[in-house]
Amino acid sequence: MFLIELTYKAPLEQIDKHIEGHRAFLIKYYEAGNFVASGPKVPREGGIILAAATSHEEVANIILDDPFNQNGLADYRIVEFTANRKADNTQDLIN
Repeated sequence: MFLIELTYKAPLEQIDKHIEGHRAFLIKYYEAGNFVASGPKVPREGGIILAAATSHEEVANIILDDPFNQNGLADYRIVEFTANRKADNTQDLIN
């Protein structure tokens, strides 16, 4: 499992110009089975994506597809971890 942390490098006005493309990117990788959960940070200075992938390299390649990355709008930090527990009510916790 991987945690992807996005940190915006541009004003929100520029981020918002690419938000629909970013949302399409998210949908693509949810449908592919790579993304588990995602959402904006509070305050809105970036976002978090929980991803399932086979390697750090796979995640790095997925990030190349994000319009925020393609337009130089965000920095990305990839954290790999071993998920060995989950809450029974995981679906109830996600709005």
